[in-house]
Amino acid sequence: MFWDTTVIGVPLSTAIAQLSPLQRQSVWRTLKSPRLLKTELLAGLVVSLALIPEVIAFTVIAGVDPRVGIFASFTMSIVIAFTGGRPAMISAAAGAVALVVAPLVRAYGVEYLFATVILAGVIQVSLSALGVAKLLRFIPRQVMIGFVNGLAISIFWAQMPELRNVPWQVYPLVILGVAIVCFFPKITKAVPAPLIAIVVLTAITVFAHVVVPMVGDKGALPDSLPIFHLPGVPLNLETLKIIAPYAIAVAFVGLLESLLTAKLVDDITDTPSSKTRESWAQGTANIVTGFFGGICGCAMIGQTMVGVKVSGGRTRISTAFAGIFMLLLAVLLGDVVAQIPMAALVAVMIVVSATTFDWHSIKPSTLKMMPKSETFVMLITVVLTVATHNLAIGVGVGILSAMVLFANRVAHMVTVDRSATEHSAVYKVNGELFFASSNDLYMQFDYAQDPEKVIIDMSDSHLWDASTVAALDSIRTKYEHYGKRVEIQGLNEASQKMQDRMGGKLG
Repeated sequence: MFWDTTVIGVPLSTAIAQLSPLQRQSVWRTLKSPRLLKTELLAGLVVSLALIPEVIAFTVIAGVDPRVGIFASFTMSIVIAFTGGRPAMISAAAGAVALVVAPLVRAYGVEYLFATVILAGVIQVSLSALGVAKLLRFIPRQVMIGFVNGLAISIFWAQMPELRNVPWQVYPLVILGVAIVCFFPKITKAVPAPLIAIVVLTAITVFAHVVVPMVGDKGALPDSLPIFHLPGVPLNLETLKIIAPYAIAVAFVGLLESLLTAKLVDDITDTPSSKTRESWAQGTANIVTGFFGGICGCAMIGQTMVGVKVSGGRTRISTAFAGIFMLLLAVLLGDVVAQIPMAALVAVMIVVSATTFDWHSIKPSTLKMMPKSETFVMLITVVLTVATHNLAIGVGVGILSAMVLFANRVAHMVTVDRSATEHSAVYKVNGELFFASSNDLYMQFDYAQDPEKVIIDMSDSHLWDASTVAALDSIRTKYEHYGKRVEIQGLNEASQKMQDRMGGKLG
């Protein structure tokens, strides 16, 4: 019975009971509704079919056996579905982290990879406990748009190898597949259009004996289930020195990609998710994966879009069954899965790419309205994401660019107005003072020509950092050099406390 099923030793009913009330309501509601349950299961099936060739390709990048990637995708999907990952988001062996660990595998072998996966999971759980996921709110909107557009272009570009140097029959098959995915929902949404496209194109190639690249051409599929496995590495400091840099990189790249994908799914489904819980679940899934002989993983953006945007998945049921179906298909029906033409999967991913891209962001009217600095942030995020094939690099540079441009813009919004009498000069400072703007503040005063008493009115400004306090100290020192007295007035409570604490003590 479904209710007696266990996943990693935990009864299904117990695992569901451990979910939050909102999550549990969603899962129970789906389990009680044949229509909703069918949608979730079919979404999981479609995702599993799209996962197999992608995961095999990533294992080639990492330099490991295809089984390592398929086992990882199975364990990650199952574990993260029951430990609190973002509902309907697909996590599996991913290209971003495969690139990170490839040098480790070449230099030290696959056993060190398994140890690295476990350590990366521990780091992710620790980062979750520290609340690192909350930093996601500091990612600007334009970086998110650049992230979305960059991943859409990357998904499309990743299909190009399947369209070069191939038999001519591939092209009409891809066109037919795209047409089915786009137009079949107008007939009925009872069955996901990607699944129809896969079935139709597979039937055509099999019965018409069309020779085109198949899923089986990507590599051998496993013929057994994953088993518990302790990494065969020495438990000493030397091993830690070898794997720690890779584990840290995997942890950060995986979390960044997963949290951004989770935010994207939040927007698409109009439902919130806990990013802290996603981080914890991601780490737990990687730990389990390492002990079952799998490669590291994180959110799979393209497959998540297949499940959520194209197939209608909304709960962790589709996530769990994506992994279950993937393993069952690979182990029990490997010969059948191997006959699926790559053209079918390419067609699905092309549609996913087109629907993921934010076309509104590049409309002339939008670009004309947006500040040039924000358009630049979006473009630099897109360009670096596509050029490096690494979403983490694109997003990281995009955030840094946004910070620098914002600081530069705010720095020039500070004004200093001077009024003077025979005996005193009053400088009224207006704006936010921090490291970028306080450096210019020092140059706004007429030290030599001012009268003996100088008043600096700060009632319309705010001190944000030590750089500003140091700038005020420098101004006071400069006036004292000319034998003049400076009085600072109007500081708000927070600024006054900062001035009292650090004023005259910064050297």
